[in-house]
Amino acid sequence: MNFLAILVAALSTFALGAIWYNPKIFGTAWMKETGLTEEYLKKGNMAKIFGFAFLFAILIAFIMPTLVIHDIGAVQAAGGNDTDPALLEFLKVHGGKFRSFKHGALHGTFLGLFLALPILGTTFLFERRSWKYIFIHAGYWIVSFAIMGAIICGWK
Repeated sequence: MNFLAILVAALSTFALGAIWYNPKIFGTAWMKETGLTEEYLKKGNMAKIFGFAFLFAILIAFIMPTLVIHDIGAVQAAGGNDTDPALLEFLKVHGGKFRSFKHGALHGTFLGLFLALPILGTTFLFERRSWKYIFIHAGYWIVSFAIMGAIICGWK
């Protein structure tokens, strides 16, 4: 497992967040939808907020290899025995065929669309949030998962 790729993928959520939630991009719309102000947001415990956000990003990045790297599925199918002769033969022929940034981004996008969007959409609908609010946050996670998947799958 590439722990440096996991760390960078987790940190990428902060880089994207700085852009995505910038007032010139979606930040103003997000604050309007929530009724928050910049003054109110500055009063938060930033160490706690960013610390837990980083912990959650690490958790997502840690599971991401099993979701975007096909070779891991083959190892799992072999019961985790990475010395299995049949697995080694299979990986010799097929291993690494889809280890690219592009393929990781594709899988990450699918995860965002088919996992993050439904989870956030369901939660926010019950909270009576607007579709704009749902798509601001779901869009962020779709792009985040695409970036994380690209980093983790493409960084060999």
